[in-house]
Parts: sequence; C-alpha cells; structure tokens
Amino acid sequence: MSGILRTSLVALWAGVLAAGCQKGPFVGVSFQTMNNPFFIDLAEGLESVLSERGYRLEVRDAQWNSLKQKNDVADLVMGRAAVIFLNPVNWEGVTGSLDFAKQKGVPCIVVDAPVSDPDLVLTTVASDNVRAGRLAAQALAKACRPARIAILHRSVNKACIDRVAGFRAEIAQYPDMEILEEQEGGGTTEGSRPVMLDLIARRPELNAVFAINDPSALGAISALEAVGKLSQVQVVSVDGSKAALLAIQAGKLLSTSAQFPKEIGRTAAEVALRHLAGEPVEKSYVVRVELITKENVEEFLSASEGKKR
Repeated sequence: MSGILRTSLVALWAGVLAAGCQKGPFVGVSFQTMNNPFFIDLAEGLESVLSERGYRLEVRDAQWNSLKQKNDVADLVMGRAAVIFLNPVNWEGVTGSLDFAKQKGVPCIVVDAPVSDPDLVLTTVASDNVRAGRLAAQALAKACRPARIAILHRSVNKACIDRVAGFRAEIAQYPDMEILEEQEGGGTTEGSRPVMLDLIARRPELNAVFAINDPSALGAISALEAVGKLSQVQVVSVDGSKAALLAIQAGKLLSTSAQFPKEIGRTAAEVALRHLAGEPVEKSYVVRVELITKENVEEFLSASEGKKR
C-alpha cells in the first residue's frame, strides 16, 4: 500500500471512529475492501451528504472476505442502522445478508457492484460498467492492431462481469483483435502480478491486457516491467485512480475508464435520505464514466489535486 493511500486510510478511519463516539442516528456501509482509493472516495461522498443531515457513517472493511462481510452486515443490522450501503465481495454470496436485513426492516442500497437478486435491495447506484469496458476496448483498438489480449478478471463481482462483457462486445467488432485468455487476478495489485508473469511466460505473442480495475492494471505493469516487456504490451483498465493517471502520464498505461466514486456516494446518500423521508426512489441509478488517455490526463490530474468533478 502506498504512503498516500495509507495516510488517506488513517484519516478516514480516524473520522469514522470519532463519529462512532457520537450519539444519534447512523447508517452503515460495508465495502469489499478499503485497500483501494476508489472506496475511500466513495465513503467520502456518502459522508459529505449524510453528515449535513445529522447522520453518522460507520464504515466496515470486508477485506475481500465474504464471511467477514456477512458478520459486518449482521452487526450493522442488529445495531439498528437506518440504512446499509453495501458493496458486495461476492454478488451472489451476499444474498443471505440482504435477506436478513430485509427481514429486520433495514433497507440496503447497493453501491458500485450490483447483486444477483435486486429485489432484496432498495436500489442500486453504480457506474455504467458495460460502457467502461467498451471504452477500454475502443482505446485499445486505436493503439494496438492486431491485438492478442489477456483479461485480468474478478468474476465474483458483477461490476467486473459487466466491464468484461462490454469489453468483449466491443472487441468482437475487430477481426484482428483476439482474446487469448481470461484469468482471475483478484482485483488487486498483489494478486494480478503473478498471474501476469505466468501469462507472459506462456503467451509470448500477448501484446495487450484489459484489467478490470486500476490495482489489477498496476500489478500487470509491475510484472511487465520486471521482465522488460512493458513497451511491447498495451494495458487498459477501469477506475480513474490517481495512481492510474500517473501511470498514463508516464506512458505505462494506455487508458483507464474513469468512474466517479464521490458522485456514486453522494447519489446513494441522497437516495437514502429521500427514502427515509418517505419519498419514492428509482430501482437503479447509473453514474457516468469517462475515458482517460494521454490526451486528457493532465485535466484529470488537475481535478484530482483539489477540484470536485
């Protein structure tokens, strides 16, 4: 974990602990991991809206562990959270937790990654993940033809499933672009690096990689650098993290399909407050995505230094 990310995490958790000492109504959020700047920003988006209305936010980190997430959600339900925001580790495996919350009368709002049974949740607020995958494929088609592609996936996550579906649909339009393999990278830098090293050894013809998120892309880049092949392989990803922007600026990453996690958080919080006020809400909300390449990376880097997008 980088020093910047570690500092952000410390600051976030300090705020959460301080909020936990206060009295009054609270809402909970369970993230699949907090070892990703995306979820830190999403939590900040939630907090920015909820705190203005007198709600404190309790953040739980599942650490990629479905059982821990189940226990965390149960704790939030039994603690009588007004609403639970849920970012599932496993889009199917979380059904039991959603059913338990519904039985206890605690509404759940899914953020970022949809679940297999949307009837169990109040609403879903997520990026247009199919479009994110399509944008990555379009960037690759402009820069790498013919292409021999590997996909670094996380197939228990519906957001990642949708990204890969969008990517595959777009790539299918190009006869000279072939997907050689789809491998599980775990959605982390640490998990993707050894998978990429194995792919490089077995598939010398490989010249392109689609990673389902920026941490996976950074793992692939690390592996390619280690064997001196980064200049021969184009990497595209999804997220729009600052680390990815810097990698694009340095010429190591071709593109990232930017999500807007603070916008997801703010939208989800606003929907929750409308529901708590007795107002009707939609069953799903889709948040925009934008492609970042070397042509517009400076604009996004400037925004990340203090502007709100």
